[in-house]
Amino acid sequence: MMSPLSELLNLNLSDTKQIIAEYIWIGGSGMDLRSKGKTLPGPVSDPTKLPKWNYDGSSTNQAAGDDSEVILYPQAIFKDPFRRGNNILVMCDAYTPAGDPIPTNNRNKAVKIFDHPNVKAEEPWFGIEQEYTLLKKDIKWPLGWPLGGFPGPQGPYYCAIGADKAFGRDIVDAHYKACLYAGLNIGGANGEVMPGQWEFQISPTVGVGAGDQLWVARYILERITEICGVIVSFDPKPVEGDWNGAAAHTNFSTNSMRKDGGFDVIKKAIEKLQVKHKQHIAAYGEGNERRMTGKHETADINEFTWGVADRGKSVRVGRDTEKEGKGYFEDRRPSSNMDPYLVTSMIAETTIL
Repeated sequence: MMSPLSELLNLNLSDTKQIIAEYIWIGGSGMDLRSKGKTLPGPVSDPTKLPKWNYDGSSTNQAAGDDSEVILYPQAIFKDPFRRGNNILVMCDAYTPAGDPIPTNNRNKAVKIFDHPNVKAEEPWFGIEQEYTLLKKDIKWPLGWPLGGFPGPQGPYYCAIGADKAFGRDIVDAHYKACLYAGLNIGGANGEVMPGQWEFQISPTVGVGAGDQLWVARYILERITEICGVIVSFDPKPVEGDWNGAAAHTNFSTNSMRKDGGFDVIKKAIEKLQVKHKQHIAAYGEGNERRMTGKHETADINEFTWGVADRGKSVRVGRDTEKEGKGYFEDRRPSSNMDPYLVTSMIAETTIL
């Protein structure tokens, strides 16, 4: 028997013409996703056909109390796995009433870079590996860890199965399926090196779309953990000591890199990244210095290095890419709490422009 509440939550709205659009945006901290629902007269599949909306920016640290209105511009639509039917999730970015992007709107800055003809011609692909840690709600300690204590050392947990090694799989699986339902380009999911830590991947996506996809996948994940009474943490080093941190490794390729002779283009791009190392690190996520120590499959944050198949470098080139003389490379520096709009557009700007 379903509870009366479950019955109401599962009401089928297909007889009503109206739909619910959940408008999603990023708050003032740069990591706090916010959303609110809006009734629309019927199904919508084109973001330009959606109405703009507004919110109280003084409550998200994005506006002053005496001039608090921030305007939401709908940018991308996905199916809503929570309400289903014709209901939708809408990724938005934020503007002043005068139409200027607010200072925290990194999407708008990214679009300017991705719309540059030289960047467009290169059709930049981004595949993002998002690591995260599941924490118990009241004590902010990883799922599956003994209260106030530590599990056995790392080794048995990566891609593992079993009640003593894999903690939170139902959340991971629910998230995987919900992302596929939503129409996201989710490529896979796996258990990570630290127990209670997991990863999902956004498969290669062109330009600003990669950022939209990752933000909506994060939104769906946090909604699922909310249902389960679990906290999802994107902190790059959730537990100090001999435990792996959490990153958002960003895989990148351009038309020129994917064609014959692409490996030379990749090497040139890596040289450009080396020159701008400090600027990239500054934009690659807060608290990253706690993760990038040169241990636990990271490079030292102060040095730029690259290598083939080496997970202890800033940038890794795969064996396949080396063998075929073309392909992609992986920037291992972005932390799990990075803004994909910022990171993807910065990589494109540094390597193409």
